[in-house]
Amino acid sequence: MITPMRVFVLLFNARTENEGIHTIRVGDGLSPASGARNKVLMFESEDDAARFALMLEAQDFSAPTVEAIDSEEIKEFCQSAGYDWEIVPNNGGLAIPPEINVEQTDWKPESEEDVAEEILPRNEESQEKPELSESELDSIRRKLEGLL
Repeated sequence: MITPMRVFVLLFNARTENEGIHTIRVGDGLSPASGARNKVLMFESEDDAARFALMLEAQDFSAPTVEAIDSEEIKEFCQSAGYDWEIVPNNGGLAIPPEINVEQTDWKPESEEDVAEEILPRNEESQEKPELSESELDSIRRKLEGLL
């Protein structure tokens, strides 16, 4: 019997309804129609996963969260989603993100607009913008700036 091992993966918007896992597009192009497939990297080392996450951020990617998870659970997820997977061994060399990233992700980063809508929901019945006092606007600005 093979004992499942704990690996580290990169998640975006971890523990939200909009959670996404980082994948690398492998194959002959960047579009799904080109026969390219998504591959999940499973890091044996949390430090290696954190370094990879920092390199993604340096490429102006949204900041991922490093999460520990059972390797068998990730493999099952990959099989159900049609993804490939690769284990990045501990001290097996530095994994480097591709220089080219897909233009559109399957998940959406939590944007300032989403947060603003939670604070001040859109009025669907009226296209008029609600009038807010200066103090209300300042409060919303502070909340939005806190996200940066």
